[in-house]
Amino acid sequence: MIQKRTFSIGELSSEFDVTTRSIRFYEDQGLLKPTRRGQTRIFSTKDKVRLKLILRGKRMGFSLAETRELFDLWDETPTGNEKQLLKMLTILSNKRAHMEQQKSDIAMAEMEIDTAEARCREALTELQKKKKQQAPANDEPENIAKKTDNN
Repeated sequence: MIQKRTFSIGELSSEFDVTTRSIRFYEDQGLLKPTRRGQTRIFSTKDKVRLKLILRGKRMGFSLAETRELFDLWDETPTGNEKQLLKMLTILSNKRAHMEQQKSDIAMAEMEIDTAEARCREALTELQKKKKQQAPANDEPENIAKKTDNN
């Protein structure tokens, strides 16, 4: 089976479920480098792999600058190198620490919401009790009789 070596922007857009505009944006940012045949962009297998990595990095919280830096390190040598791997490990470690902080922040916010909700419910219950205690007993039989006598 022969693997296709080039792809149109539409094919990549469909395969990765992204807009053609997004792909053109990544090209403008220097992350993809399709060749051109007139106005037509011709994407290589390398571009396809890079698009996949861009989208994976995006899901993991990588900035485009971080992705570009990794691509630049990779482009320095065809097989990658220690520098690239160390950079990747640093970025991953930072992402993990950031996510742990976000999880902690979310847990704290949930506790604060729970506390505020409990206080609001208690205050509402107290207000409703006071309202019942202060309301005249208009529905008691003698009050109903007084109402009908006054009419």
